Amino acid sequence: MVSIEKGRVCVKTAGREAGEKCAIVEIIDENFVEVIGESVKNRRCNIAHLEPTADTIEVSNDAEAIKDALKAL
Repeated sequence: MVSIEKGRVCVKTAGREAGEKCAIVEIIDENFVEVIGESVKNRRCNIAHLEPTADTIEVSNDAEAIKDALKAL
């Protein structure tokens, strides 16, 4: 089982960004996290709408660095 944690790379499973890779940048509560991705806007997302992968990246306050790290995967 892959855990939901800061820096975990996920694939969105619902909404207009379904199928896109994103990274968790902040855990808000037990149901919601903040995500950002190459083609995913920086927004709050329900954990039920994410499929975590085995990959993790280093998360900083620099959105462009996070997008570049996702592009490299």
